[in-house]
Amino acid sequence: MYCEVCGTKLEEQDLEHEGIVPYCPCCKVFRFKKFNVAVSMVVVNSEKNQVLLIEQYGKKRYILVAGYVNCGESAEEACRRELAEEVSLKVQSLIFQKTKYFEKTNTLMINYIAIVENEEVTPNHEVDDYAWFSIEDGKTHIAKGSLAEEFYLMFYEKVMRHEI
Repeated sequence: MYCEVCGTKLEEQDLEHEGIVPYCPCCKVFRFKKFNVAVSMVVVNSEKNQVLLIEQYGKKRYILVAGYVNCGESAEEACRRELAEEVSLKVQSLIFQKTKYFEKTNTLMINYIAIVENEEVTPNHEVDDYAWFSIEDGKTHIAKGSLAEEFYLMFYEKVMRHEI
């Protein structure tokens, strides 16, 4: 790992009360590791009986709508923007679910349940296909072993406990 300011190779040093942190001997500054931040949404219709799943990147598997948080944007703003951009849906309400670090893309994923105003989807170029499923069928169709499935199953359990 190298310093983002001067390019010097970072050294690991002990920082009091923080543990081992990368340190730039040239700038004489500790450089905390950085990561991306993204949101993902379990998209639910206003009647709360259907979920929207999408296919992307040429992969024939259903996942959740997701996207990166832009600088200066809150996670909630990113949810609203991503849903408007990718599937032309307007958010009625957002319910925070969970965060989880996704090592594969060095991304902190922030998951929400997004209840949308209608079911009229107009996908953009990022979405290969989409479908509305019953909540039960969504569990069957979500990509197995994926982070999307983990978030979906958490949502599903809330539905089964009548929390949604």
